[in-house]
Amino acid sequence: MKLPFPDQKRQIFFTRMSMRWGDMDAYGHANNAIYLRYFEEARILWITSPDRPHMAADGTGPVVANIFCNFYRPLEYPAEMLIKLYVTEPGRSSCEVWMTIERTDQPGVIHADGGATMVWIDFAQQKAVPLPDWLREMLTASEAPVPSST
Repeated sequence: MKLPFPDQKRQIFFTRMSMRWGDMDAYGHANNAIYLRYFEEARILWITSPDRPHMAADGTGPVVANIFCNFYRPLEYPAEMLIKLYVTEPGRSSCEVWMTIERTDQPGVIHADGGATMVWIDFAQQKAVPLPDWLREMLTASEAPVPSST
């Protein structure tokens, strides 16, 4: 089953990452499970940028309700990757984050893409709450994508 990328999306962030030796499987390319780690790292870098409020300071924050990855080409070591994040229109308490992975030495060649549904919750009550204003503004702003500071 392949889940398609939405046509109506907006890039909001990108970062570069290096593939680690330990990310490989017995075939010499990135293990399938590690792609989800790359997506996680990019999402965390985006949402915890220094200019953002601390997520859990008020007892609320994101959880991942679902996640998926479509694989197109293997990533072989060594690899410097470019991971781009996109969003679609947010809901009341959730947002869809879409990601692509390409090698920096092969611009525009997508090795994998995927997405995650992030739901904002009150940790004590374990219930969904509305997205905070700062996040909603970030998701709907029409600014250019922000690069990672790393």
